[in-house]
Amino acid sequence: MVKLSRLVLAACLFLGSCSVPGEKVITIKGKVQFPSDRFNMEIVERNGFDKRVIDSCQVNEDGTYELKMKVERPGVYTLDCQKWQSVQFWAEDEDLVINFRGEDTAKIKIKNPPYVYIQGGPNNELMNLMNWDRHRNYQLMIGVSQGVYRIPGLDDQTKQDASGKFYNMLGDESRARLQYLAEHYSDRNSVLAILPFLRGDENAAWVEQVLARLEAKNPNYAPLLKYKADMAEAKAQQERLAEGKPAPEFSFPTPDGKQHLGPQNFKGKILVLDFWASWCGPCRQEIPHLKEAYKEYHNKGVEFFSVSIDKDGKAWRKAMDEERMPWHQAQAPGAGKDVMKQYQFSGIPYILVLDQDGRIVGKNLRGKALTEKLKEMTGSKKKQVISMSAMGM
Repeated sequence: MVKLSRLVLAACLFLGSCSVPGEKVITIKGKVQFPSDRFNMEIVERNGFDKRVIDSCQVNEDGTYELKMKVERPGVYTLDCQKWQSVQFWAEDEDLVINFRGEDTAKIKIKNPPYVYIQGGPNNELMNLMNWDRHRNYQLMIGVSQGVYRIPGLDDQTKQDASGKFYNMLGDESRARLQYLAEHYSDRNSVLAILPFLRGDENAAWVEQVLARLEAKNPNYAPLLKYKADMAEAKAQQERLAEGKPAPEFSFPTPDGKQHLGPQNFKGKILVLDFWASWCGPCRQEIPHLKEAYKEYHNKGVEFFSVSIDKDGKAWRKAMDEERMPWHQAQAPGAGKDVMKQYQFSGIPYILVLDQDGRIVGKNLRGKALTEKLKEMTGSKKKQVISMSAMGM
């Protein structure tokens, strides 16, 4: 027995490594049509708001690359192609071939990369279908936005409202297609990649049925157990952030660094809490609406507080100088990762309204929706006056 162990050890030393029993290693390779020498190929694992690079490699001179991935946890990972393109794939037991276009060679750089197809097995066939739906939905959103904003004679608010309605329609259509995929491919482990897009009370019972079918096939499947635990935690957090609940406290530095502010510092006043960043186009577009609301409601007991999730402090200060927002400002540390988890948002601008007791009374409000909420909170809603003549008297 001792001799056998020594032989195994000697073999491991000779080969340079030993695989843990049961650990799977998959090969991910392909070709980049227009490679860049500035960045690597990276396999990225995302866990909620956390991001971790699993492995990376350079692209060869002929555009080829190859990665050997040790799959410690089966699930969804992202393959990032030199910061230009990326694709989500399912890592478990399938070797993959993934080709990319690579660096945008156009004179005007357009961050609208083409669809990326994965050559793999059954689990990644489903990932292809999911990725294709998300890709097409994004293309349609771009088309709708361009079409609406080219309509002459419409003011910005009308264009924003119209775009929002179209986006909601596209979102409903995408969820219906994803629901179809999840229902008909519920025997594949990668169905777990689709279910997060189908959250919501209206889908809860249906999602439970899909999970039950997957659990019947493999009741102790680790990714399934993790998904259920994550969903339970997310539901609990959403309940803690429901309207009427106290807003979570934090304390972040102001631009001069002499003070730290959080929502708890504004109790006694209605508070508009705005999460934004200098690099976020929609955030910058929302600032004129916030300025109008500030001008209208600041003297009526409403405070405004913008929290930047900028990683770069210089970029944040430069944007503040450009925008000249006359209200309180602070910067969240760590590019806002912790506060995004705390408040359960992934997109910005994310604007909330808190009452005088620091309780949440409105979430994800922009433009007209924010104005209407502030009218309601300050009692400024104009009462409808019905004249005697209008009643025919």
